Amino acid sequence: MIDLTPDRASLDPIEIASRDEISALQLERMRWSLNHAYENLPFYKASFDAAGVHPDDLKSLSDLSKFPFTVKQDLRDNYPFGMFAVPREKLARIHASSGTTGKPTVVGYTAADVDMWAGLVARCMRASGTRPGDMVHVAYGYGLFTGGLGAHYGAEKLGCTVVPVSGGMTARQVTLINDFKPTTIMVTPSYALSILDACREQGIDPRETSLQVGIFGAEPWTNAMREEIEQAFDMHAVDIYGLSEIIGPGVANECVETKDGPTIWEDHFYPEIINPETGEPVEDGEMGELVFTSLTKEAFPIIRYRTRDLSRLLPGTARSMRRMEKITGRSDDMIILRGVNVFPTQIEEQLMKVTALAPHFQIELTSAGRMDAMTVHVETAGALDGDAKNAAAADLAKRIKDVVGVTADIQVRDVGDVARSEGKAVRVIDNRKRD
Repeated sequence: MIDLTPDRASLDPIEIASRDEISALQLERMRWSLNHAYENLPFYKASFDAAGVHPDDLKSLSDLSKFPFTVKQDLRDNYPFGMFAVPREKLARIHASSGTTGKPTVVGYTAADVDMWAGLVARCMRASGTRPGDMVHVAYGYGLFTGGLGAHYGAEKLGCTVVPVSGGMTARQVTLINDFKPTTIMVTPSYALSILDACREQGIDPRETSLQVGIFGAEPWTNAMREEIEQAFDMHAVDIYGLSEIIGPGVANECVETKDGPTIWEDHFYPEIINPETGEPVEDGEMGELVFTSLTKEAFPIIRYRTRDLSRLLPGTARSMRRMEKITGRSDDMIILRGVNVFPTQIEEQLMKVTALAPHFQIELTSAGRMDAMTVHVETAGALDGDAKNAAAADLAKRIKDVVGVTADIQVRDVGDVARSEGKAVRVIDNRKRD
């Protein structure tokens, strides 16, 4: 892989400012954001008043802990437009979640918000090694999902040529990569594996494609998956982080020269880590739930939003701003199986160690009498006979038992028999009986 470290002269000055400068800017912007939310959003006025706090109570950044949290249910309770701090006619864009677990969460942007968002995604792409003039293949889904259009606007802001492919039609994705020769691809890591399979099916060596950078987000993925993708494509694989409630992709991004966890763009988002049980803030370096407060958003300010993502805050390396440890799970995608906490990324990590198996998998949860049971559906990395399949299944089952601490039934299927993702991967199918 070629060295794609950005020229420091190309960075925004705040990216390499002192911690004192960053903190001073955060305090100034946080005061504005709290006042903006309180004065223009009945939800926040009621929330702050009920907690007995006022924006004027913020004297230092640590005072933010006095303010109440915002959770996803608050957004659903105020569906569709009750969380906007500007009149509807001032909105330039509306996005929304899929709403598969209830009412969708609706978010909005003014024209200034869209421009700020595009600038942050451009910053993410530059940190990833993408440069102005590069061609960018965007395989995130377009539409109400923030991924496709967020990546698209960021690439244009950086001065790139955008190929707005969206998700799906995987064979065509490979054809366009082969013919157009983009240098950057933006896609979910699970769909990147589907593109990898399609390359091989078409007789194309993925290492011979033009791709130099893969910017992967929208789902947790492991460093083992990073290594697999980098080796397969001979390209840099970096992590972009975001969620629609905060802004979409562009909240944080890994720097290609370090790949040591996403740098949070702290000039626009203030991060906290809290104990998910007590809600109390914890020190940097401790594991907990990631919480964000927006500092510059006009249409949709968000105060102390509980993301449910589990991480820790770490000192800056390639940039002055703090990093977050790579997300490996969410408190709401954690599986509790016979008293043991299991995250899908833990299964992925062990699967990647079994060379006879491909990295595609799906976890099925069922009830077996009074006990819950886990079946992991995997597939071979090539043609295997029955004995080889049994050996691979036994190897993976032992690794999961030894490292994760649960017993799993491993079902090894032939190549292509595990469901593929064309967007966010569906890793867990819960068929357990509930009373």
